[in-house]
Amino acid sequence: MKIKTLFSITLLCLGFLMNAQAEVISQAYEVSLSNFRAPANENGTAAFKPCGSCQHKVVRVTGATRYQLNGKAVRLNEFRRVVNQADGGDVIVLHHLASNTIKSITVSL
Repeated sequence: MKIKTLFSITLLCLGFLMNAQAEVISQAYEVSLSNFRAPANENGTAAFKPCGSCQHKVVRVTGATRYQLNGKAVRLNEFRRVVNQADGGDVIVLHHLASNTIKSITVSL
């Protein structure tokens, strides 16, 4: 019985220690298409307003940034063409905080 209790306490302590070391690596923003500007090229920037009263955030994109339209991976030129012609939709921007770059942009039309 003492072994089970000791084992349970050890597992709980490990769980607390692992939780204490968690750190935020990326932040996702969900914005309307009207509050989003697509990057002009693979080493450009994208701009978006995280909230109605917020200032625009301008964040760098790289050649590794992924673009998705309605769940389908596309190249930047196709992404820009569709986004610039769309009347409305939702955008999810995944911002990698340490490198201050955008890892992915997903648009649902």
